[in-house]
Amino acid sequence: MPALRLARGVDSPAATLVRLFMLGDEVTTAELAAALPGTGPAGAQALGLVARAGAGHADPVRATVDLRPYAAADAAGAAHWWVASDLGEVATGTSLRADHVLGIGGASTTLAQLTVRDPRPRVLDLGTGCGVQALHAARHGEHVVATDISARALGFAAFNAALAGTDLDLRRGSLLEPVAGEAFDLVVSNPPFVITPTAAYDAGLPLMEYRDGGRGGDLLVRELITTVGAHLAPGGVAQLLGNWEHHRREDWRDRVLGWLAASGLDGWVVQREVQDPAEYAELWLRDGGLRPEVDRPGYEAAYAAWLGDFEARGVEAVGFGYVLLRRPGQAGRPWHRVEEVSGPVRQPLGQHVLYVLAARDWLAARGVPDGDGTPSARVPDGGGTPSARVPDGARGLTVLADHRFAVAPDVTEERFLTPGASDPQVIQLRQGGGLGRVVRPGTLVAGAVGACDGELTLGQIIGGLAALLDLRIDDVAAEVLPAARELLLDGFLRPVP
Repeated sequence: MPALRLARGVDSPAATLVRLFMLGDEVTTAELAAALPGTGPAGAQALGLVARAGAGHADPVRATVDLRPYAAADAAGAAHWWVASDLGEVATGTSLRADHVLGIGGASTTLAQLTVRDPRPRVLDLGTGCGVQALHAARHGEHVVATDISARALGFAAFNAALAGTDLDLRRGSLLEPVAGEAFDLVVSNPPFVITPTAAYDAGLPLMEYRDGGRGGDLLVRELITTVGAHLAPGGVAQLLGNWEHHRREDWRDRVLGWLAASGLDGWVVQREVQDPAEYAELWLRDGGLRPEVDRPGYEAAYAAWLGDFEARGVEAVGFGYVLLRRPGQAGRPWHRVEEVSGPVRQPLGQHVLYVLAARDWLAARGVPDGDGTPSARVPDGGGTPSARVPDGARGLTVLADHRFAVAPDVTEERFLTPGASDPQVIQLRQGGGLGRVVRPGTLVAGAVGACDGELTLGQIIGGLAALLDLRIDDVAAEVLPAARELLLDGFLRPVP
């Protein structure tokens, strides 16, 4: 309403277009003619963008689609597009149709900002919807295939690609069926991951193509994770959004780790949000257009069906987050990481994701283990002379001592002291970009990080700390080396050539 009041009070083409295509307001034929002098009211109607009640100057015109400008800025540069989709419920005042095509929402922008943007020869946008992920991909991919089960969605994607002057290879079909036998360097997907019980449809909830995958529980996300590897070229990356269930007496991390293990790929899952069953059901009931004030019996029946399904299967909550998969470019045991990051993150995350992958490769190329390593010989001290055997905590990490590291430019150190104290009670390292991680290192690790300016090797820093604090060098190494590996993987430290 605030936007509508403002737009109605301004006589300009921009105000007319905002009222018509974004706010669902009626405008006159004369107003539209002034706003679109080239296309004109008749041309807009022929394109299927508007419906007119008549040809007179005062006759009303109503939009049949949502059409709005969209700006993007990432590692591939800046872009400005016009993106069309179906009008939302706020604009139409009615429930969404089953083949509704979503515009650009929070999930779309999250995935777009999360996606890696380095050059990729072949890209697949699985479940393209209005085509926004494919438009992003076309800026750094040589050939972009976009698929969807919805013919209406593919129509919008074709229209938006034409508006952007972009060529897309559009194919209709479910999940990976349209690309059987093909491999890609990047796969992106905002799939229909909503967990909707069959009984909710029986109670009147519409089956929505853009959100309902037709699988029980979270099977669709599991299916994608475990099968997309067959369509990834060596080094290829898949990035998708998803939901996963939290089952009673089972850690959700173990559940998702099982999917990653079955995929045979490198895997990184970040849970960003958790909802209890009631919150989850209410969210998607509203999304599906069921309202208690409009259809209380239908609403309550679908709500009860949702809660009953979760209870019967022991589902205590539903998680939402990011999934990254990669086909390793060389033989070796895949690495897996499943974690929860609920705080604010600095978008776009695509460059940070690329850094994490590069750090993994850097460590793997030097034989540094992902977890507990094999026994190693020695850690050099500050002068390069080998010390005694390294304790278990630093086994396999000795190669790190031979390299120089620098603190990433977005990392700051925070010290918390009580008034009058000379020594801090808490030291924190805070990441300004990426996932905004905060770590609380011990005194030895904090001292080592503070000395990482790219001049000394980590072994020399360890030796200096041991001499300064009168500690055994292997004790210092046992604490610093594992921490250095994790700080490197999280982007706090970076190797210096």
